[in-house]
Amino acid sequence: MTEIFGYTACRQLSQMILAVFFFHGSEYVLAAAIHGRSKVSLSSLLISKAYVFAMMFSLLEYVVEIALFPGLKEYWWVSNLGLVMVTIGEIIRKLAIITAGLAFTHLIKVYHEEHHNLITHGIYRFFRHPSYTGFLIWSVGTQIMLCNPISTIGFAIVVWRFFSQRIPYEEFFLRQFFGSKYEEYALRTPSGVPFVK
Repeated sequence: MTEIFGYTACRQLSQMILAVFFFHGSEYVLAAAIHGRSKVSLSSLLISKAYVFAMMFSLLEYVVEIALFPGLKEYWWVSNLGLVMVTIGEIIRKLAIITAGLAFTHLIKVYHEEHHNLITHGIYRFFRHPSYTGFLIWSVGTQIMLCNPISTIGFAIVVWRFFSQRIPYEEFFLRQFFGSKYEEYALRTPSGVPFVK
């Protein structure tokens, strides 16, 4: 039981807590700065029941594994790789939000609005959906940082599946809004989520 309060657990869990608070806090601040505070809600924090469940499961896995198999958490190169992924994912996602500006929303737009432009510069030159790319890297990175093998696989599958369903739905509307401009952009730019065209 002392392993739970040792150096490894304190470092890894504090990194996880800071990563989660920074991710969601900065998400809220950016949404408020771009769209105005009155248009920001809890959905801007990207917290759902499924997300809370996944995070609680990952913490439960961590506590069980550090109590029963403390050596599993001592692979610092793995944990540090996760920390690098968290940082890279965070940077990619925030660059996507800042670059898109008013065109970025947390909910898929089904009606074209005046300020809704096709963004193809900055980080969008490399990925059509860099915010999804960033979130995928960030979320899987949090679990690698904790050396959580079960949650790493679970997060990778669940987040990938979510985006593999969301991207075609979102792109249906983007094609409606921007027509051949979006078609050309989609042909030359990958989605940013592996195996999702």
